[in-house]
Amino acid sequence: MDMMLAVTAVIAVSIVIFWVEFLPLWRKKMLKEAWSFSLLLFCGVGLNVAHVLRLPLPNPLQAMVFIFKPVSEAMESLLK
Repeated sequence: MDMMLAVTAVIAVSIVIFWVEFLPLWRKKMLKEAWSFSLLLFCGVGLNVAHVLRLPLPNPLQAMVFIFKPVSEAMESLLK
């Protein structure tokens, strides 16, 4: 029950943020900004809900290691 209240609070706050930020952008015909804001807000809400539900979230450092470790090894082998 406690998690359900937290998820509801996250969604309610995100709706308020959407209402305050998105609608003025839409009215000013700033469509690219409105859609990019919506995408980032949606991603943020999804991550917050996953955090509240205690789902395992990937560490950004793991992605960096995955990307840069082969590059580092290739550079090291070239320099030897």
